[in-house]
Amino acid sequence: MSDKSSLRAGWTGPAPDADALFALAEAAFETMPDIFKPHLKGVVIAIEEFADDAVLTSLDIEHPYDLTGLYEGRPLTERSIDASGGMPDRVTLYRVPILVEWIEGGERLDRLVRHVLIHEFGHHFGLSDDDMHALEDLA
Repeated sequence: MSDKSSLRAGWTGPAPDADALFALAEAAFETMPDIFKPHLKGVVIAIEEFADDAVLTSLDIEHPYDLTGLYEGRPLTERSIDASGGMPDRVTLYRVPILVEWIEGGERLDRLVRHVLIHEFGHHFGLSDDDMHALEDLA
């Protein structure tokens, strides 16, 4: 049997509730390079337990554990100065799937939250997956 104490590196205490996960996301946001922060200020970060059925269906995802985060909005690369009055862009982190990945993968929880957040921010910037990996390496 593996030593599960290593899973808790970077997090001390029981599995975080939504407020604690939000605090981890805020801390991850602060690690973003300063050049990106002004473009992220209006993005709302939300924590939900799971994605709902409509979201999962729209993304062709069968199991709610398979979605750890979601970006909703119009990427910066697709915006026009004529567009206004829309809802703010939003990144939702799904608490339970993140916790399951944390437990199963053994990565530090703060790093996992940061990884998911950066990936979703990447969608905000209209970045490819390769670009997102490079951004994460910078942060």
